Amino acid sequence: MASRIVLVEDNADDAELTRMALERNKQGEQVVHLSDGAQAIEYLLGEASEEHTRDVRLILLDLKLPKMDGMQVLQSLKSDPRTRRIPVVILTSSNLSLDIAHCYDIGVNSYVVKPVQLEEYMDKVSGVGRYWDTVNEPPAAN
Repeated sequence: MASRIVLVEDNADDAELTRMALERNKQGEQVVHLSDGAQAIEYLLGEASEEHTRDVRLILLDLKLPKMDGMQVLQSLKSDPRTRRIPVVILTSSNLSLDIAHCYDIGVNSYVVKPVQLEEYMDKVSGVGRYWDTVNEPPAAN
């Protein structure tokens, strides 16, 4: 099975743009879209999580989410040995230095501010996907 990207994004338009940007690298069909923080926790840490996380290569996580915000999701993922090594990239509109610092303090692997311009958004997200899929060397599976 191909490696998967888990996208946690409540805005349907941003989710579709992200999928389209990843499609530039032939990664669009690999995206599992979750629309809130509670869904992300259930999918990645819940009862069926072993099946779901086996092939996850990357998690793209928005900060502003319903039910459970992105920082809470990040904290949970980086605190759990089952998901600690999965790269998490914050993909958000917030460029607040406090948000950025806090995310790095709790273990984010990368922090990307969503560009406003469409082509810049597509280029940036496509580059993120390409880096984590083809450049980065992940740890061996246990």
